Amino acid sequence: MEADGEVLMGRPYRERWARLGALVAEGVLGGRWALVGSTTERDRALAWMDPDWGRVGVEGVVVKPAGGRYRAGKGGWWKVRARESTEGVVGAVTGPASAPDTLLLGRWDAEARFRMIARTTPLSATARREVGARLTAAGDDHPWHGVTFSAGWGTRMPLPHVPVEPALVAEVAADTSVDDAGRYRQPVKFLRLRDDIGPDSVAPLPLTGTGRWLRYGFVGRGLGVEGLRARRLAGVQEFGHAEGVWVLLEAGA
Repeated sequence: MEADGEVLMGRPYRERWARLGALVAEGVLGGRWALVGSTTERDRALAWMDPDWGRVGVEGVVVKPAGGRYRAGKGGWWKVRARESTEGVVGAVTGPASAPDTLLLGRWDAEARFRMIARTTPLSATARREVGARLTAAGDDHPWHGVTFSAGWGTRMPLPHVPVEPALVAEVAADTSVDDAGRYRQPVKFLRLRDDIGPDSVAPLPLTGTGRWLRYGFVGRGLGVEGLRARRLAGVQEFGHAEGVWVLLEAGA
């Protein structure tokens, strides 16, 4: 905002950014100070929106007008989150099972434990009717029976929920930011029920506690691993089910 006694808030963003870059290059700013990536090239910005960046905490990009002035307490910047379509098994709901308000989705981990990964935003009236008509309330043997979930990422407020039989797969739109346990930090948007696949076809959760990120690929019956970027294979870990196996394709520190 100020450099060498000059207030820069009224200068265009391109000038303020150039001044900041010069201060870093000259060593005036260092230590905890570092420049983030910045570009005016559309293709590079789109590359930063790749969902893979979400695995390391990059949620998307911030769009700033090159000629914009800084206006304290006012808008003018836009945060564009990277989003992807993914699947989860419906394991519980909030509200009545016959007409749920939101869905709690889960995936199985490497030790066959059913883990909660996401909560949807409130369902539309149509989705509440359609999904509710196909849900079955679960018994006391459900793995989430008696389990307390937080109402949102970063809060300890408990979330009342009704466990249901984990028989339905939901496709959702989600931003790419997940925590170390594989849970989406932001609510996901329900798109549809996936009648074409069963719960066993949903990708398992990455291993936890290893300090490593993992990438899985599905190998169906009669398909070779070559079709799933086998050249990047760092080890094989299989999760078998009726239609094939999930294998570990890539691992990194």
